[in-house]
Amino acid sequence: MKQWFLALAVGVGSLTPAAMAASKIHVLILDGESAAPYHNWAAETPVLKQELEETGLFDVEVLTIQKDGDFSQFHPAWSKYQAVVLNYDAPDERWSSDVKSSFEQYMKNGGGLVTIHAADNAFPDWVAFNEMTGIGGWRGRTEKAGPHWVYKDGKLVADDKPGRAGVHGLRLPFQLTVRDANHPITKGLPKQWMHQGDEMYANMRGPGKMTVLATAYSDPANHGTGFDEPMLMVSQFGKGRIFHSTLGHDVMAISSEDYVVTFQRGVEWVATGKVTQPVPASFPTANTVSYRTDLAAKDPHYSKGLNPMDGPPPMRPGTQPTPQK
Repeated sequence: MKQWFLALAVGVGSLTPAAMAASKIHVLILDGESAAPYHNWAAETPVLKQELEETGLFDVEVLTIQKDGDFSQFHPAWSKYQAVVLNYDAPDERWSSDVKSSFEQYMKNGGGLVTIHAADNAFPDWVAFNEMTGIGGWRGRTEKAGPHWVYKDGKLVADDKPGRAGVHGLRLPFQLTVRDANHPITKGLPKQWMHQGDEMYANMRGPGKMTVLATAYSDPANHGTGFDEPMLMVSQFGKGRIFHSTLGHDVMAISSEDYVVTFQRGVEWVATGKVTQPVPASFPTANTVSYRTDLAAKDPHYSKGLNPMDGPPPMRPGTQPTPQK
């Protein structure tokens, strides 16, 4: 049995020369909705904003549009931003066809998209969005959305068995394995590392048009699939770049040092096509979890324990989905 150790990373590393440059990368974080109350976007977004701004590389704006908002006024000027971060999960009907078309054009013209955790649950019938993310879960997705994609024998493989999309177990620490060590986002990261307690998404379905950067083994002992499931991936839509992370259920999960680093690097990559940020010495190892106490403490449940696991029972593969994702 493997031992897991905990290292605490409190400070912020020194900035690179690129971070001191006058011209910053303009980023929009869009939030305001989730299918269930378990994803507290209002608590997460300020932490995501801090993680980007502390690098000195990014100028970040936040746009909050809730489901009862006035969507007749929702016409984002996507072209103002080099990267759009979706901390957002909404049904297909929420955005008008004009807004969807404008976002597709933004991406085709070279825009950048980063999806956070349940953002890959959004818009199940928006074909272009699912091509961008590669895979998604819940919101009624079945085999009609595409096969269940797993990593096997060094490549992405389609599992065509029918069933609903999306499953996760209890929020336990788990190990990620790098599958593409040459990509700018993962270059220099250890082959394997531990991630702080989080929902490990599995049994995700879609067109699968993506390059997998890192996977995690979905353990049947924790309601998993028994496969190596994609955790971090990239794709392209027209000239646009996409970084898709299934990690990040709550503030405590996004306080994990590996999350901070891959998020910062992912946003830089979708915006510029390169990564200038070094890997910090505090990055977790194959048997060591490392998290930022300054960030984790912003979670409203932090004082009750680092990994609260008192939510509804997780969904098993092939069963009726629960509200939690």
